Amino acid sequence: MTNTKGVLDYEVGRVAIELQHINVKLMVKDPENVDLEAVVPVFHTWIQGQIFDELLLDVADYSHVPDGPGIVLIGHEADYALDNTDGRLGVRYNRKAPWPGRNRERLAQATRAALSAFERLEQDFNFHFNNREIEIVINDRLLAPNNQAARKAAEPELRAFLDQLFSGEKYSLAYPSEPRRLFGVTVIAAREFSTQELLANLSIPVDAA
Repeated sequence: MTNTKGVLDYEVGRVAIELQHINVKLMVKDPENVDLEAVVPVFHTWIQGQIFDELLLDVADYSHVPDGPGIVLIGHEADYALDNTDGRLGVRYNRKAPWPGRNRERLAQATRAALSAFERLEQDFNFHFNNREIEIVINDRLLAPNNQAARKAAEPELRAFLDQLFSGEKYSLAYPSEPRRLFGVTVIAAREFSTQELLANLSIPVDAA
């Protein structure tokens, strides 16, 4: 049963909230050293090689927009971007098509895609993950409105996933206070992790329970 705000009521055998259209953004260390426009030809080679599971279509250059979406690699099922929203540079994965399975599997898929993209960019450019900070956003106001009810419903799902991602290490969660923003959370790990470590943590099988 779904209430009018898109959050599923707690029932036996039902999840509290449906998490779809997940965005994951990994923050860049030393963003002042990054040349956004240099990423454009690299994204075009990704299209030519179709290097990911999603169909890649085009590149949009918003580098001229202050604190904007940066360079976006547009795909059919998902977009990848070197994103500078809010003046915070990071690699963003934006899942547009629904993903089957449980919320934890959807969070893992989007995070794995963002990490894989960041890892490829690290090979071509002199920039790196800041080792601690990840932003997770649900780009669907109907399923996940930015309110207290959605936070209460989503946090157990998020924590179960993050416990795996950070291999049991401590982390903090900060939710946006501005109600006009999309529902999401900024996660800061207590210690530094490389993209390789996080990908390895996501590869560990998880019980279906």
